[in-house]
Amino acid sequence: MYAVIFTLSARAELIDAQDWYENEAPGLGRRFRAAVDAVIQRMSANPRQFPVIYKSIHRALLRRFPYSLLFVIEADETLTVIACFHGSRDPAHWQKRA
Repeated sequence: MYAVIFTLSARAELIDAQDWYENEAPGLGRRFRAAVDAVIQRMSANPRQFPVIYKSIHRALLRRFPYSLLFVIEADETLTVIACFHGSRDPAHWQKRA
């Protein structure tokens, strides 16, 4: 199992998205977080199942939400999540973190 760490930017994006969903409907933020936790489990177990979409950055799509976690596999067998990103946003926003 790989350890998963979030950059400060990615953690802030995750919290913002979770808060937004919770404000839209009570409990929806909790379901969003459950989807994030599920994809983190899948990433940790087998990170290479997720496609490389830019340089060495992999994309893990969330189920039922239009978000993805963008991450890098580090040499020390950790996964660094660099973005929690909505699918309709401009990818240039996270690509400059690569």
